Amino acid sequence: MDARTLDELWTAVTGTQPAPPGWLPLATGAAALLTVLAGPLWRIARGAITIAHEGGHGLAALATRRRLAGIRLHSDTSGLTLSYGRSTGPGWLLTLAAGYTTPALLGLGCAALLAAGRVTLLLWLAIALLLALLVRIRNAYGFLSVLLTGGAFFLVSWFGSPDVQAGFAYLGTWFLLLGSVRPVLELQRQRHHGQGHGSDADQLARLTGVPGLAWTVLFLITALAALALGASWLLHPL
Repeated sequence: MDARTLDELWTAVTGTQPAPPGWLPLATGAAALLTVLAGPLWRIARGAITIAHEGGHGLAALATRRRLAGIRLHSDTSGLTLSYGRSTGPGWLLTLAAGYTTPALLGLGCAALLAAGRVTLLLWLAIALLLALLVRIRNAYGFLSVLLTGGAFFLVSWFGSPDVQAGFAYLGTWFLLLGSVRPVLELQRQRHHGQGHGSDADQLARLTGVPGLAWTVLFLITALAALALGASWLLHPL
């Protein structure tokens, strides 16, 4: 690949794309909402939220200089991130808190890119993040899940038309924003029924003395705020 080709690729990735048809943000938002609300569809698609959740734990662990041992993703859409370091202090707190907040914040970042017309950049950043996550996966199902997800982004970004790329990016962004809310509600339902004692919220409660319900509410506020702001950007671009 010569310098000219690299320059053209860089320009294509970092450049802006035309605004999508006015119906596309609404249509993809409705499709994402249906996916989140419909049980069978949610059980299939929820794995994408788990990838973001566990990736958030992993990124926070690395950012706070904990030793990241690996990430596992399971077929029941659960996941596990193992890191080593102090079991107290801000590093462990941030690592625990990152899981439920990452899908919402990631969706908000994607919405900002789309509002600025950076569809291709969004797709390639997603590929880069998934590749970085892939090397930390420590089980076959998780490896295959991340590989297929990254492959889908690559195929769309490389072979898809501008409309297909925009539709894929908008759908994924809406799903992150909307899909970040339901796991928090499911978490609180489990806690209400005396389950989930090892959840992120309960571990944070033991670490800080702040009740688990307060952490759950914080997760929910983060998800709803990101959804409200992200939706405004998607429906009314900057």
